[in-house]
Amino acid sequence: MSFHDRGTTWFLAQLRPNSVKIAERNLKRQGFCTFLPVEEVTRRVKSKFVTSERPMFPGYIFVAFDISKGGWQVINSTTGIARLVSFGKNPALVPFDVISGLMLRCDAGLKPMQSKMLSAGDGVTITSGPFADFVAEVEKIEPGRRVWALLEVMGGKTRVVLDEGRVRLI
Repeated sequence: MSFHDRGTTWFLAQLRPNSVKIAERNLKRQGFCTFLPVEEVTRRVKSKFVTSERPMFPGYIFVAFDISKGGWQVINSTTGIARLVSFGKNPALVPFDVISGLMLRCDAGLKPMQSKMLSAGDGVTITSGPFADFVAEVEKIEPGRRVWALLEVMGGKTRVVLDEGRVRLI
């Protein structure tokens, strides 16, 4: 079964708390294709800013398998998986267009890419660094993809310079 094959059927599995890596490893070991898009988040821990990756859909992982062959109950008993998301007795299918759209928006490291080029006046959210989760307005973009943004701090606008990879369009 190919990762991007249109015939691939994708489902959503709910994870047990703090079991992302365990579940992903066990599903792959059993031969299932998985898709777990991640995003970088910056948190303040004591007096430092720590950037780490977290799943884009916390508590869930996408799993591909052939439902006609049965055996989906194996996923429910996989270490790290709570259950497949179901409506009724059978697991709920995630439309291929949804999965392919998510895959197209992610780079090789399964991190989301910018959906469009930034331009002056765009609203952005800063994704990492000391201003993580702050909202800013793009003032201008330099040829090296360095972004000059206006950040509202304490009632006034402050100009900051950011790498394009550290901002996300609102």
